[in-house]
Amino acid sequence: MPRYVIEREIPGAGNLSADQLKGISQTSCSVLAKLGSEIQWVHSYVTGDKIYCVYIAPNEEMVREHARQGGFPANSVSQVATVIDPTTAE
Repeated sequence: MPRYVIEREIPGAGNLSADQLKGISQTSCSVLAKLGSEIQWVHSYVTGDKIYCVYIAPNEEMVREHARQGGFPANSVSQVATVIDPTTAE
């Protein structure tokens, strides 16, 4: 199943409180439950003004539908071609 990286531009994302992040996460999980088991949220990275999310989904359209239903921006959705890490050098 394809993996996607979603860039969400959210001014002040890095300053969101734990309760705010919990609320966003709950909304995301609620939408995921409605969409079914084909789409999975792996994890997200919160930076100053953006959140980068990693999802597993059958296609980009499902990722964008999740964003639409959740009220989240999806400024960029990119399919991951491959993953590298330090073990790639071995």
